[in-house]
Amino acid sequence: MRLVPAGSRTIGVYNCAGTLYAIEDRCSHDDGPLCEGEWEAELCVVVCPRHGSRFDLQTGIPMTFPAFEAVPTFPVSVRDGMVLVDVAE
Repeated sequence: MRLVPAGSRTIGVYNCAGTLYAIEDRCSHDDGPLCEGEWEAELCVVVCPRHGSRFDLQTGIPMTFPAFEAVPTFPVSVRDGMVLVDVAE
């Protein structure tokens, strides 16, 4: 996992079995730093370190409570060896 700044956001980029996913570093439950939590590469899930909510890295949808709102995710591409995250709003 790598954290990258993107304007006012911080984005976590994860490699799950060779596929790259990007998710905002913000738990939808309490705005905590989501990417400081553990992640389960085999399931493509990140776990919020504060309250244990698990988020699907592909969709941003929470899989467990207390979170119930999705976290923004972003398209990722690789061009000429550079990883690009599209954070256009």
